[in-house]
Amino acid sequence: MLALFAGCAMAWWLDAPAGGPDRLRIAGMLLGTLFVFGLGLLDDWRELGPIPQLLGQLAAAAIAMLSTVFIERFTNPLNGELVVLSGWLPLGPLLIVALTSVWIAGMMNTVNWLDGLDGLAAGVGAIAALLFAAHMYSVGQPPVALFALALAGACIGFLPFNFSPARVFLGSAGVFTIGFQLAALSILAPARFATALLVLAVPITDTFWRILMRIRSGRSPLHGDRGHLHFRLLDRGYRQNRIVLGYWVLCAVLGLLSLLPVARIYKLGTLAAVLAGASIALARLSSPKQLTPAQPPQQRLE
Repeated sequence: MLALFAGCAMAWWLDAPAGGPDRLRIAGMLLGTLFVFGLGLLDDWRELGPIPQLLGQLAAAAIAMLSTVFIERFTNPLNGELVVLSGWLPLGPLLIVALTSVWIAGMMNTVNWLDGLDGLAAGVGAIAALLFAAHMYSVGQPPVALFALALAGACIGFLPFNFSPARVFLGSAGVFTIGFQLAALSILAPARFATALLVLAVPITDTFWRILMRIRSGRSPLHGDRGHLHFRLLDRGYRQNRIVLGYWVLCAVLGLLSLLPVARIYKLGTLAAVLAGASIALARLSSPKQLTPAQPPQQRLE
């Protein structure tokens, strides 16, 4: 965590002399990171329920938006045209708030629910952060790239202690911090939704699938269970380390693909294929029996 704050502070300081446009955003990310870290510590201490967690995540999204970290525009993947939400009056501002809130809260929960096996969330977080940093540097955003490198460095430094058999765990403080920063970084870096969606395609699909299945079975979509893909594979007899390494390789390959100068249609086709494959795998691995909540505190999927 100290590495994260050091990198964020350095990024803010480098951007400050020129009064760069990212200065306010980086300051907001510092404040948001501090907030979600505190929220996670409180959850680790008092075991907050799903609703208080969600409210805290939405508050973190509000901090980001007040610092101008919000989804205002994105590229249409079909025709390459820039879509500017602020021009869609009178619904534009509402769409910006809604999309940003869902993206930040959704990413925090995705990383939280991914933290079911030793080294899984930290490794995926490191891979995504490194890819973000590479892109930010290439488009002339070195101060923000430092932010991503700080996150990657913290995750990589943590992995030797978190890889199976783990001696230290991320807890809610760790996963909330990683999730918030990945969400904010994908907003700060131009066109990095492609990277975020590709590198986290499987975890995002898994999260969406589990929410649908919980609603379908009449349970709260915010309560965790062992229905996630990594738990399903573990229950089928696959070794934990192989599952984790498989996730890492898949996320790295997909993330690198998003950085290659290939036609947008190929990236979109790859994303569609990954989403379809993950959905089929989840459907085949699903069981009609009632799922039981994950027990270890560090692996709670709330």
